[in-house]
Amino acid sequence: MTAWQIEIIGLIAAALTTLSFIPQALKIWRSKNASSVSLTMYLVMFIGVLLWLTYGILLDRLAIILANGFTACLQLMIIILKLKHR
Repeated sequence: MTAWQIEIIGLIAAALTTLSFIPQALKIWRSKNASSVSLTMYLVMFIGVLLWLTYGILLDRLAIILANGFTACLQLMIIILKLKHR
């Protein structure tokens, strides 16, 4: 496999795992109810994603940077909504 083909696999994996947070964010946004969401889980996950983002930046890996940058935004949105709709 070429380096570009490997990067494409990474980008597809990144897109799928990142997009998986959108339904949760939309559900909270629409219902204005976040009682079933674990704040601790999202805080720990957010810190982990920020570390992955840092790792991707240090390695200059596009798939890691894009996925974790976007995922961090989605998770931060969920955390804010959780705190707002307690």
